[in-house]
Amino acid sequence: MNHLEPRQRLPFPGPSVPAANRPWVVLDRDGTLVRECHYLCNPEQLELLPGVVPGLRMLLQHGVPVAVVTNQSAVGRGLLDHAQLGRIHARLDWLLQQHGVRVHGIYYCPHRPEDRCRCRKPAPGLLEEAAGDLGLNPARAIVVGDKPCDVELALAVGAIGVLVRTGYGAQYEQSGYDKAHLVADNLHQVARWFLARTLLRSKAA
Repeated sequence: MNHLEPRQRLPFPGPSVPAANRPWVVLDRDGTLVRECHYLCNPEQLELLPGVVPGLRMLLQHGVPVAVVTNQSAVGRGLLDHAQLGRIHARLDWLLQQHGVRVHGIYYCPHRPEDRCRCRKPAPGLLEEAAGDLGLNPARAIVVGDKPCDVELALAVGAIGVLVRTGYGAQYEQSGYDKAHLVADNLHQVARWFLARTLLRSKAA
């Protein structure tokens, strides 16, 4: 087992988290928030995907907490270190701030698949840690990503799993992967679905 530090909270203050046991959104990073780049190691490679800014803006305007949970085995493989990854995440936060949006935290697993850790998706360790830090219920999350491990993370804790067609998502959809509760084009479409669903439930309550 690799004993690398299994998490990172944002090294800067994020938006305040609404107090309540309420639904929240958990996002993958590569292929969901930013363009897929095999073992992204340079902050300058970060590029926000279409639909990310309006999607985040819509969620945050409605008081929805948002966290990022990401597998980053490049650290365990020695391709970059924690400090370099911290700079990448600081750059991501900066890019989001240029559009007036932020996330509540970024959590990452640095381990390789063969390390058999508890934090690498689809294992629930990072999601549970984010939930504990932010005071939220894992089972009330909407987990959004472009890979089966994101959907299966949601299924592991009784949450809702959404596959986005950005990144590798379209390939998995075309190959017949069908475990997701929803398949969407991008984060903006997910946000519209999430808020419509939440509004309908609140009216029915």
